[in-house]
Amino acid sequence: MAQTEEAVKQPEQESGKAPRETGSKHGVLIAVIVLAIVAAVVIGGIVPRLRAKEALKKETYDLAVPTVNIARPKQGAPQMEIVLPGNMQAFTDSPIYARTNGYLKKWHVDIGGRVKAGQLLAEIETPEVDQQLQQARSQLNTAKANYNLAQITSKRYQELKGTDSVAQQDVDNAFGSERANAATVSAAEYQVRYLEQLESFKNIYAPFDGIITVRNTDVGHLINSGAGTAAAELFHIAAIHILRVYINVPQQFSPAAKTGLPATLTLQQFPGRQFKGRLVRTANAIDLATRTLLVEVDVDNPTGELLPGAFAEVHLAVPSGAPTFILPVSALIFRAQGLQVGVVKDGNHAQLANIILGRDFGSEVEVVSGLQADDQVIINPPDSLISGEEVRVAQQQPAAQNPQGQQTPSGGSQK
Repeated sequence: MAQTEEAVKQPEQESGKAPRETGSKHGVLIAVIVLAIVAAVVIGGIVPRLRAKEALKKETYDLAVPTVNIARPKQGAPQMEIVLPGNMQAFTDSPIYARTNGYLKKWHVDIGGRVKAGQLLAEIETPEVDQQLQQARSQLNTAKANYNLAQITSKRYQELKGTDSVAQQDVDNAFGSERANAATVSAAEYQVRYLEQLESFKNIYAPFDGIITVRNTDVGHLINSGAGTAAAELFHIAAIHILRVYINVPQQFSPAAKTGLPATLTLQQFPGRQFKGRLVRTANAIDLATRTLLVEVDVDNPTGELLPGAFAEVHLAVPSGAPTFILPVSALIFRAQGLQVGVVKDGNHAQLANIILGRDFGSEVEVVSGLQADDQVIINPPDSLISGEEVRVAQQQPAAQNPQGQQTPSGGSQK
């Protein structure tokens, strides 16, 4: 009986143990599912944040590295052309004054007239000089008569001296009178020649070939000799077959201003035309006030179309000496350290270089020192750019060709 009860209890105990084990497995599965859901929720929230943080970090880095455009400097020409203002002057220019007193009788050439050397320009009536000349000639005749008489007397006294008929004192007096009268004749002759020369000035002649540019007299005007006042100038004559053009060359170009250097002139009244000239002489001294060298350029003017007094621009092609480069103005950096440009080194780092400028072409400038031909110059650099800073080089645009066949980098054009 007891065994039967134990047998009945054992199946009951086994049947109770199975439900407990099944419930435990379901709990574990539910816990795993809950944990997976929680993990998915957590991961779904963290990963986007991490990605956003990484994107923000990358964007911040990108913004911190400036993007720049670069261009290579253009090689300057081996000869540079400087343009300087100049004033054209006649090769020979002279005022003409009267050398004698009188009244203007007649003038033969007016302004603009071309004259030859020795051509008669005007005639002056000189009545006073004429009378003085007549008087001087009369005095010369008188002096000659007295001299002839003194010669005869001296000769007779010399003959009488041999016979002891006259004293030695009388002989000496006669000889002295002869010499004195000879001197008087000589003085009278000089006076006559002077007045004849003065009277010859009644006719005014052109001293050289040229053009009459001024006539300040007319028939009947009272003429005073000399050049005491501007009003006394009768004519002004200028030789314009060759014109002189004086220019002031800056000190930095003075070593290249050598005799024989060719020059080209342009004038506003002759658009599109050029006139050839040549540097013929320099002052060989720098002017202290302007720090320039005075230079003369001569220009042939066989047709006379170029007029003295005109303004001209003189183009001189002078050797550049050292290699030069052309840069856009937008590449310049103005700071307390001096004039600088930014150059990209090692592919992605900026380096500031001090430069020295030459000529200013407006949108471009000439650099005479501080650059190399292979430098990558930053165009429109940011104000905060410093040496060693990392930069990003933007894609370069192809350089344009200027009319001379030289490449023009982006950001500027060659003048």
